[in-house]
Amino acid sequence: MVSSDLDLRKLRYFVAVADELNFGRAAEVLMIAQPVLSRQIRAFEEELGVQLFVRDTRGTELTDHGRLLRQEAEGLLAAAAAVRRRLSVAARGEAFFTVAFMPGLVVTDAVKEFQRAHPEVTLHVRRTGWDDQVQVLHDGRADVSYLRRPFDAAGLSTALLFEEPRVVMLPADHPSADADGLVMKDLAEAHLLQDPAAVPEWAEVAAEMRRRGGWVRSPSRTVEEKLELVAVGQGIAILPLSTARFYRRPDVRFVPVTDLPPTEVHLGWERGRRSRLVTAFGAMVRDATRSVS
Repeated sequence: MVSSDLDLRKLRYFVAVADELNFGRAAEVLMIAQPVLSRQIRAFEEELGVQLFVRDTRGTELTDHGRLLRQEAEGLLAAAAAVRRRLSVAARGEAFFTVAFMPGLVVTDAVKEFQRAHPEVTLHVRRTGWDDQVQVLHDGRADVSYLRRPFDAAGLSTALLFEEPRVVMLPADHPSADADGLVMKDLAEAHLLQDPAAVPEWAEVAAEMRRRGGWVRSPSRTVEEKLELVAVGQGIAILPLSTARFYRRPDVRFVPVTDLPPTEVHLGWERGRRSRLVTAFGAMVRDATRSVS
């Protein structure tokens, strides 16, 4: 019979063993004794009423139940961490305020203006990436976040700030590096060095390449990684113009992609959150955007 309660500590132990598939290495990662880890896993299996691992002379393998739990564990642990962070945010009150921003976006003026208006608040900034620009809001690591499309707006309130063109990053010696502009079909044979979901238009132009088995998904996480790989000819990256300019380097060129729609930059915060500072920051940024336009 499955227990109604899930022990998060034992779940973390399970994840370590599931990832290592070796009790000795998992115990080292967790910094506990291997016999203790083995006892905890056996107790966890008894609590759940299922076998999670098959252990024999050939090694350790996940059972079907174990594979299912490993798939679910990430979300469960992330949700628990989010609760802890939200409690931490609530406990510290409004003495601290964190602004998250995507690469290429400069938030200095907004932060300085907000600090002048709220000298009693300790301000922090946090750099995000495409994969966590929204998550930092949900788990409490940031109070507001500058977001680039595409992003999942579920549970968020957002305000459009501005749009900007997108460009393709090419090695300086690429035949098209000095072109005035390219279209997506010109790039269909290239290897995209980022998650294709970040460039939805890529799916259509690369469809034929995927059918031939030539498309490989191995996205780089940071802009710096992407540009290093672009410079040595291992692929291309499609970035907002401001990001390309911010990370300008002599061995990489950027060329406008003329048939790509512009990317949008939004300010986002958790929907329904009642915070005078979030409200004030949002109003300040929107007013500044209107004055510029």
